Amino acid sequence: QVQLVESGGGLVQAGGSLRLSCAASGSPFSINSMGWYRQAPGKQRELVTSITSGGTTTYADSVKGRFTISRDNAKVYLQMNSLKPEDTAVYYCNANLYILRLRRADDYWGQGTQVTVSS
Repeated sequence: QVQLVESGGGLVQAGGSLRLSCAASGSPFSINSMGWYRQAPGKQRELVTSITSGGTTTYADSVKGRFTISRDNAKVYLQMNSLKPEDTAVYYCNANLYILRLRRADDYWGQGTQVTVSS
């Protein structure tokens, strides 16, 4: 069993900042990639940013220059600056992990954390 536990969401005014954290734990694994998705009401879940085991990062165009992903072992962080009302969504941590016991890779998800940006 693998768990992803998120923290750090909340309410912030436009232009403010928030930092999300996510920690992976459980059955021995190696990390292929970790990242963040978000889902706004009535919209599909979308990729915000990801980081590979080698440190390669990807960002959605809408957050480039404002959001920064970082990783420290089995923890991933999302620093969100210059937040806009359209960033309001539930943010989900994602990890693609190779589970040593199962000898395969799978996607795992956190429980989601609400980020609300007021105008």
